[in-house]
Amino acid sequence: MFNKVLLSWYLITLELRNSIPDQIQQNIQKQQQEPSESLQIVVVNGDVSFEEGLKSPKSEWVISIREKLEQACQDDVAGTWAKLFIYRVPYYLRERDDKAYFPQIVSLAPYHHGRRRLRKMDHNKWRSLHHVLKRTNHDISLYLKSIKELEEKARSCYEGPINLSSNEFVEMMVLDGCFVLELFHGAGGRFKHLGYPRNDPIFAMRGYMHSIQRDMIMLENQIPLFILDRFLGLQLSDPDHRGFVAKLAVQFFDPLMPIDEPLTKSDRNKLESSLGYTTTFDPLFDQTGLHCLDVFGNYMR
Repeated sequence: MFNKVLLSWYLITLELRNSIPDQIQQNIQKQQQEPSESLQIVVVNGDVSFEEGLKSPKSEWVISIREKLEQACQDDVAGTWAKLFIYRVPYYLRERDDKAYFPQIVSLAPYHHGRRRLRKMDHNKWRSLHHVLKRTNHDISLYLKSIKELEEKARSCYEGPINLSSNEFVEMMVLDGCFVLELFHGAGGRFKHLGYPRNDPIFAMRGYMHSIQRDMIMLENQIPLFILDRFLGLQLSDPDHRGFVAKLAVQFFDPLMPIDEPLTKSDRNKLESSLGYTTTFDPLFDQTGLHCLDVFGNYMR
């Protein structure tokens, strides 16, 4: 009798041991499939209340995907790629030789703004802005307000987010843009007429000038030409000067042309005539929204 009782208990224990893991696994699967309860905070007319809600991991995942698709749709509609024309150098190129693609003396625009080894030139940028305001008798607020109007358009020209506040971005554009125009105006020995001493270390066609010119045709060191056009219009009080900045740029970069000697004015006129130009050469004819590197490239073609 006693052996039968023990045998019965043994069989019951064995059966329970076999069935419990199956039940546990079924419960786990059921819990995974069923929505989990969560506490939701509801605010109505300033009163905060707590409600029990259902939150499905699967539904959250779908919602997340839908949000990403919606963002992609907004980006596509915004057409940001259509406005972009100042690109970054691909990583696989610059990792081999960054000196071939990065400025060494002066930074222009946002990509290399604030780099420690390029900050020394900032002092000369402020000098150039001071000379511009002094010659034109303008107040700096005129330049800041004018570029503020173009900020959104200018930002869209660059690749990726620009980690500068609105004031920082506008200040950078005013400082860099006036610096570039001052170099353009002074090319050909005219810096003295702009108020700079003959032995100026920067504003003279000697010393650092060749290195500065080289940095100014770097892909990641470009300012949109419509920014420079705006500055020139303010300085000359003449809004109808389309293409004039391009002509100044061509004269400034002429020493970098890959020939034995820079073209003289006579040679340039002969070249234009031989190419069939009926008017003065304008690298930006029928084009807008480019930069100095484009002007230089068009002139070399």
